[in-house]
Amino acid sequence: MLSINQKKYVNSLKQKKFRNQHQTFIVEGVKMVEELLNSDYEVEIIFATEIWISNNNAIHSELVSDKELASISSLKTPNEILAVAKMKQQQDVEVENQLTLALDKLQDPGNMGTIIRTSDWFGITTIVCSKDSVDIYNPKVIQATMGSFFRVNVVYLELVDFFNDHKELTVYGALLDGENMHDKDLSDKNAVLLMGNESKGISEELIPFITDKIFIPRHGKAESLNVATATAIISSQIKKFH
Repeated sequence: MLSINQKKYVNSLKQKKFRNQHQTFIVEGVKMVEELLNSDYEVEIIFATEIWISNNNAIHSELVSDKELASISSLKTPNEILAVAKMKQQQDVEVENQLTLALDKLQDPGNMGTIIRTSDWFGITTIVCSKDSVDIYNPKVIQATMGSFFRVNVVYLELVDFFNDHKELTVYGALLDGENMHDKDLSDKNAVLLMGNESKGISEELIPFITDKIFIPRHGKAESLNVATATAIISSQIKKFH
């Protein structure tokens, strides 16, 4: 049975300040928790319904009713199980001989989650985010990654410092005044793809670090592309050269 303190604790983790305070975060749903259990993240506690427990007898969990699960869930339709996991220390950034993704002031949890999932699809294992980007432990981000969260290293850094420390890297910047990406040689294996904020694009202080401005050619009348969609299109194009 779910106690009042447990309910209060889990619900508090929907806010960033309490996630940071406790250094824990929420993972929900059968598939997502399976991904968690197969990862190197430490699980603090699992709350599960009788259906999930009956199919996973070997895994210790606390039995809760459907109503109790709904009272702590972030989902419109709770899915059998919710786990609380411990955050990991931020890992080092590996940028040699690979494509790295850099995100500047990304704000939407859905976009962040989709980009992490997209990165996993294209074999991009490192994402560097500006410190004012949305928190990857936000439940909406975790859910949108569909498990890719556990396979992609996401770090938060001052991007100006990051680029100053890695001047040897080719930096592809997605800009409206860039060159048609289909006409560019994107074969450099020591490269970063820099994507900007959903409404404001790439910050002015980062523009000088861009070595190659690129643009997705437009064939219709839309004014812009969603940043997650643009990231997927450009990543696919770059991977043709790798």
